[in-house]
Amino acid sequence: MTDLSRLQSASTVTDEWSYPQAEANRSGLLQVDEAPDHKLYWEEYGNPDGEPVMFLHGGPGGACAPVMARFFDPARYRVILFDQRGCGKSVPTVAAAGPEVALVRNTTDHLVNDIEALRGALGIEGPMHVFGGSWGSTLALVYAIRHPAHVASLILRGIFLGAPEDLHYMYQGNAASFAESPYGLAAPGSYVTYPDEWKAFVEVIPASDRGDMMAAYKAIFDMQATTQEQRDLQLRAAIAWSVWEGTISNMIPKDDDPGKFGEPDFALSFAQLEAHYFANALFLEPDYIVRNIGKVAAIPMHIVHGRFDQICPLTQASRLVDALAAAGATPATYVKTNAGHSAMEAQTAIALTAIMDALPPIG
Repeated sequence: MTDLSRLQSASTVTDEWSYPQAEANRSGLLQVDEAPDHKLYWEEYGNPDGEPVMFLHGGPGGACAPVMARFFDPARYRVILFDQRGCGKSVPTVAAAGPEVALVRNTTDHLVNDIEALRGALGIEGPMHVFGGSWGSTLALVYAIRHPAHVASLILRGIFLGAPEDLHYMYQGNAASFAESPYGLAAPGSYVTYPDEWKAFVEVIPASDRGDMMAAYKAIFDMQATTQEQRDLQLRAAIAWSVWEGTISNMIPKDDDPGKFGEPDFALSFAQLEAHYFANALFLEPDYIVRNIGKVAAIPMHIVHGRFDQICPLTQASRLVDALAAAGATPATYVKTNAGHSAMEAQTAIALTAIMDALPPIG
């Protein structure tokens, strides 16, 4: 390995894992809705009689992967991974069935109800640990607000509160003035740290439409494509959206390998699900989590956030901690790692595993 390749992989977890990759004990599809027939793909890892952990992936649309079970001691925990509506191995997916099918009955309320349905179907009767990162942290908090008795602890990574300014930071930046001044610092944003990747994301959209980048991308995704040229544009836009997020998730991006974010099926589901939720303000009332934080103030909350996170800047964790303080509570753990956004960055993976190892037993 060259010095440069070592640098490129320096922030990614490798030998730091405490627990080996294991096979799932079992898996299945759970039908949770009709018209369309949404079915959730789920997997169970670890000790079938252990303390239950419900793992909530990011995105929306990020899907799960077996590596996500490695944060947890397999002798202690019963870990449930599942793909949320419209993505991964759940059906229908946006990529396979199209948004006109897979985005129907696909809202935050539906996802919260899905967690309850899965909990019941898998026989989890008492409280469980709820573990979520990025959009998964949003969903975990909303679930806990609505079902506090079912949550023993919240383990949250890369806090995402979803306010308009949080989205503008990542998707709008200097796009409106990019044609005249591509390197101008017209507004705060992720583009400041990733200018080359930002160029690829911005230039999918004509200069005249860059005043609202998310709306411009959503218009492409919503287009009824009748020609190959239109279908190619939709795929190009989905991959650009997906690769932009995937690349800037890491403090040190892998320039030559976008991984799953560059794969057409993943990108079509991921980008269109995110655009769908963001265009609808996450299907939540403004400041929903902050205004309702008192309902979860008694639940032990463990927060890990990368100091250099450019998808969910650290200020979002600060807002959550301040809201907890106003409700008379403090996080049980609050770790700021020298990392970016991804849960797979070494310091963040170590911190999350350490928290899970140190949790007091449920009950």
